[in-house]
Amino acid sequence: MESIATVPRSDADIFSEEVMAAPYTVFRELRDAGPVVRLDRYDVLAVPRYAEARHVLGDWEAFSSADIALNDRFNQYLEGSILSAAPPLHDRLRGVMASRLAPRAMRDLKPDITRRAEELVERLVAKGSFDAVADLACWFPVEVVGDLIGLPREGRERLMPLVDANFNCFGPDSDRTRASAAKLPELADYVMTSAARGALTEGSMGSAVYEAADAGDIPQESAPWLVMGYVTAGMDTTVHAIGHAVWLLAEHPDQWDALRADPSLVPQAFREVLRHESPVQVFGRTAAADWTVGDLTVPAGSRLAILYGCANRDERKWADADRFDITRANADHLAFGYGLHGCAGQALARLEGEAILHALLSRVRRIEAGEPVRHFNNVLRGLESLPVTVSTD
Repeated sequence: MESIATVPRSDADIFSEEVMAAPYTVFRELRDAGPVVRLDRYDVLAVPRYAEARHVLGDWEAFSSADIALNDRFNQYLEGSILSAAPPLHDRLRGVMASRLAPRAMRDLKPDITRRAEELVERLVAKGSFDAVADLACWFPVEVVGDLIGLPREGRERLMPLVDANFNCFGPDSDRTRASAAKLPELADYVMTSAARGALTEGSMGSAVYEAADAGDIPQESAPWLVMGYVTAGMDTTVHAIGHAVWLLAEHPDQWDALRADPSLVPQAFREVLRHESPVQVFGRTAAADWTVGDLTVPAGSRLAILYGCANRDERKWADADRFDITRANADHLAFGYGLHGCAGQALARLEGEAILHALLSRVRRIEAGEPVRHFNNVLRGLESLPVTVSTD
């Protein structure tokens, strides 16, 4: 068995804007280097391939999420949160969310979300040209999630930049991370005011969290932060997924035509967007025990960076993995994570994304996109802006 000292090494800076703008050549190099690769700049072991990434995400006991961020300061900040918690606390917190975010609950929400998508898309298509990020992708999830949680309308404009900063804090100790960490007090202020018991709409998802706390199902101090868990479960990542969906379908008109010819492919097409341009690129784990992978033993205590976006392009898993193909068998992508800490809001994200695609399909013959502007975040991959022009039948 080989020593950890023999693990392949890379000097790639996956958190630089240069790599973030076009990461897939570097990702392929990391996958080709081995199942585990040391990122020398950050003293962390990257897990770039699909099989190993899925294995790590699926075993919460052997790979702890207590260090889900790649810096110690934010891991301390997250102590007791649903993201870093292990059972039994995790199960108590997750149980409250699951009752409102499960696929069965989503069926009751579908008519309203469909109506909202239809109204928004109809208004934008009538203009002919619009920004698919600012006018569509950003607006829709913020309104949908804000109303479901019961957040006051006043102040919602603060949410996107604050949640974006929160995701930045999962990255390594860097200028970008430290600049975003300075915004955490403002996020805490928002949580303790706008997500407080008295500020939420009666009967909302948010108010149900406080009811669970009153019933003793979860600790009282966890309630406001679990409300924010709903926000992060269904907002920024969905924004970036919808933005990428419009961009990819504009860039691949043959795929748009195939989708128009067979709208039943919409769920599969949205999954392909998530696989091809994963909204979440990386989260951390810590090996709680020695991990034997191939001829290598990763010792307990090693900090790992699970590269979701890289694993979702693994040619060992998918043939011609860099090709965007809405007919691909892609149900087992890792964009929502996997296992115990898989994204609690994934059913809501799918419902929102699919509703937007159906609304576009019924009105738009062709989407033409201008030059996209990339958004840079340590963890999230998305667009800042995407000007589009739509042609109707």
